[in-house]
Amino acid sequence: MSHIQVQDDQGVRIISFNRPDKRNALDLNMYKQLTEYLIEGEADNDIRAFMLHGQDNCFTSGNDVADFLKNSDLGPNHPAVRFLFCLLELKKPLVAAVSGAAVGIGTTVLLHCDLVYADNTAKFQLPFVNLALVPEAGASLLLPELVGYQKAAELLLLGESFNAETAHRLNMINEIVAHEDLLSYALSQAKKLANQPPQALQITRQLMRPHKNRVQHQMHQELEQFSARLKSDEAKSRFQAFLKK
Repeated sequence: MSHIQVQDDQGVRIISFNRPDKRNALDLNMYKQLTEYLIEGEADNDIRAFMLHGQDNCFTSGNDVADFLKNSDLGPNHPAVRFLFCLLELKKPLVAAVSGAAVGIGTTVLLHCDLVYADNTAKFQLPFVNLALVPEAGASLLLPELVGYQKAAELLLLGESFNAETAHRLNMINEIVAHEDLLSYALSQAKKLANQPPQALQITRQLMRPHKNRVQHQMHQELEQFSARLKSDEAKSRFQAFLKK
């Protein structure tokens, strides 16, 4: 069974994380599939919007650490790197529905979404520094711009988890939705986007993101530092402790 599932519904490409035994931790093959499904959807005129979700008890627990450590050369063809830059280049809108854990990339991916909905079980966390790493996906730029420097410092430097109410207060999510209604509500919003005039929608998205080149530069800077940190003694000891758990 594929750990990334895809379904097209009335102009919306629904992409779901489906690796419940590993709390939807993303391995390299999952990153590869995610990128392929997004690129295919971008090229398909019948697809007007994307939606991401996990199971009803977990969005994603982040990177599969063991798999990531075995493939830690973060060059441009690394599946995780390709996925991050694919997110940045998306022309069509992206909606996310978050239930349960959204750790690491599970939270940073939301900074690239147009609409984000969560239920009361959602728990967000950015534990990069905790693992002796640095943020990715442009989060070191996008998060301070979104929530202010001091709050971003709290979330990134302490790396503690926070709930949907905090995420909503910080404008990281659009709305908190009842658990049983989350997927249907997020899909209904994605379908509304899919029914908008596509060119006007895409151009408006571009106009709302005038600093894309700055984000791209920041992502390259982050990856350079992330690669160096992965090889550090500090990170190796943190990862060993993490894997023993």
